[in-house]
Amino acid sequence: MRLSTSLLFLAATGTSAFVPTSLPARASRTSTSLDATIAVIGASGLTAAECVYQALKEGDEVVGLTRSGKVAVPKGSGGSDADKPLTDDKLTVIAGDVTNPADVAKVFEGRDIDGVVVALGGKTSDVGETMLTDGTTNVINAMKKKGVKRLAVVTSIGAGDSENQAPFFFKILMMTAMKKIFNDKNNQEKVVQDSGLEYCIVRPGGLTVDPPTGIINVIDGEAGSITRADVASFCLDAVKTEDFPYIGKAPCISSVGGTSWVKDRSAKARGMEE
Repeated sequence: MRLSTSLLFLAATGTSAFVPTSLPARASRTSTSLDATIAVIGASGLTAAECVYQALKEGDEVVGLTRSGKVAVPKGSGGSDADKPLTDDKLTVIAGDVTNPADVAKVFEGRDIDGVVVALGGKTSDVGETMLTDGTTNVINAMKKKGVKRLAVVTSIGAGDSENQAPFFFKILMMTAMKKIFNDKNNQEKVVQDSGLEYCIVRPGGLTVDPPTGIINVIDGEAGSITRADVASFCLDAVKTEDFPYIGKAPCISSVGGTSWVKDRSAKARGMEE
């Protein structure tokens, strides 16, 4: 079971951090069950695979949608098993395209989903200029048809009204090389905000594939680095904790790196061997 989290306000300027604390059974949980059924959209991605892996470790049922139909053990949390095929009796992986409503509908067929994590990615040249928005719209529509309310969507620092939380060089990229993807991210966030669901838009800082730190800072100023494993933990809390404090919000999060931006551009951070 996932330990619920309490909000600890730090002395550091502009930050708050989630630190695990034990609570009585069923406290601050969704009204369905402690061992939830979680849908992860984009399940083979580096952050999404962390969500799948961690949810399974907590005893949850997981349904993943991914184009490849395969999920690997993530590098951050997986230890020596990293990159091996991820299989589990409680894992169902559906091969499909998030921009196809029929494929998305398969995730919700014949099962009661308690929460959904959307962690889509890919180059615009490969997936199209509106994949994030179109795919997330399909997920939202499917959720509404099935009465599923809790949603976490991973976007990025710099998206929406967080532009000033991105460092200067990243802002330049947002306006040039990354203009199309950020246009899609901004539209994706708008769709989520207008959905009427119990959503949390998660805007991480510089992503790494290091092991989880267990510390997640919600940042008002410039966000620093964060492991994908810690982002996944935050997303799972968002869909599983009844009184999660960032429902209806779009927090920027970083980890122990403080408020300075440390962008890991290594092959390892991109999920490739060095």
